Amino acid sequence: MQAQSFKLTVLFIFALCFSVNAQKTISRGWTSFAQSIEVKTEHTVKFKLTGKIKVISEDPNGVAGLWVRVDNKNKETGFFDNMMDRPATSSSYQEYSINGTFDAQAKTLNIGGLCMQNGAFYFDDFKLFLEDETGQLVEAPIANASFEKSTSAHPLQNWSSGIAEGQQVKVKEYSVDVTEDAASGTQALLIKGVGATPARPMEIIAEEGFTPQMGVLVSMLDAMKERVEGAVSGHSVYELDYLMDDKANSIGALIYHLAAAEKLYQVLTFEGRFFNEEEEAKWGAALDLGDLGREQIKGKTAQYYLDLYNDVRAETKKELAKRDDAWLQEEIPGAGMTNFYGWFHVMEHQSSHLGQILLLQKRIKPEEKEEEILPAAQLKN
Repeated sequence: MQAQSFKLTVLFIFALCFSVNAQKTISRGWTSFAQSIEVKTEHTVKFKLTGKIKVISEDPNGVAGLWVRVDNKNKETGFFDNMMDRPATSSSYQEYSINGTFDAQAKTLNIGGLCMQNGAFYFDDFKLFLEDETGQLVEAPIANASFEKSTSAHPLQNWSSGIAEGQQVKVKEYSVDVTEDAASGTQALLIKGVGATPARPMEIIAEEGFTPQMGVLVSMLDAMKERVEGAVSGHSVYELDYLMDDKANSIGALIYHLAAAEKLYQVLTFEGRFFNEEEEAKWGAALDLGDLGREQIKGKTAQYYLDLYNDVRAETKKELAKRDDAWLQEEIPGAGMTNFYGWFHVMEHQSSHLGQILLLQKRIKPEEKEEEILPAAQLKN
């Protein structure tokens, strides 16, 4: 067997998350927790994650599982399994496992547990095994793998309440605590789900508060915007500013561009005009991109661009709610298109640039950083 080598670094998520990101509260029918491990290898490496789970639930949809996702350097997913094709449902502790591989493209191995709908979900005794140079699976460290370091105040010690490094998400339907009902050791993690409802299927419907066709249009606009947000929300400033060549646009500039184009169609369809001088100063570089966009649009976080986008979309929906389906069929003076076609263009414009963003993500070169030289004692530890 060909010799293999890899570098493994455990990221202590608890310390990172609480010092970097504030927790946000959302509502949905599932929750999860995670720990992220940086990986580096020149070859394909096998891994195995095991953990013990039990489920006490009268909800037919109340299930749990382990999950693993490999994030590659190009932002693509190299491997994913969340056991939802074989979920944990046993009312007594059972050991479950996920087997997979990562290769030279891998950047982060994300591991954790998840549960869906209502019930009491118990997790304990996580173990991670990585293939060594001889082809054997050898246990690798997981911080607080059996939740022995957890407390009621901090049940997810060394873990993150979400699906990614640095993320802290509280789902209001779920409470998290420790319990003495453990599979091994003295305690385990207990997640209770109450009031969770099945997720709405992926569909295009008439959103409430709008006339029928207008509601369908808004549903499609928001569905496409969610795809853009999902693609860019985890990017660093370096990645958002990265230029593939001297004629390319950055990902950050493209998000700004989407907001600017939608703002233009607001004034065009709602007010029958183009940008005034003040609007041109704010949105012109983003609308036109090119050299001016490359010069001016940089150094901002993903949240900065998404806040702009969200503010514009909120105004769009506020104005569309004032209008009806008949307005959609009216022609925009001097534009040679109806209002409906104009807002269809906004939607397909999002789709077009989403494709461009996904391409640019694959072309981002790793950021060059000076190597940190650690004191000998720290290296030993």
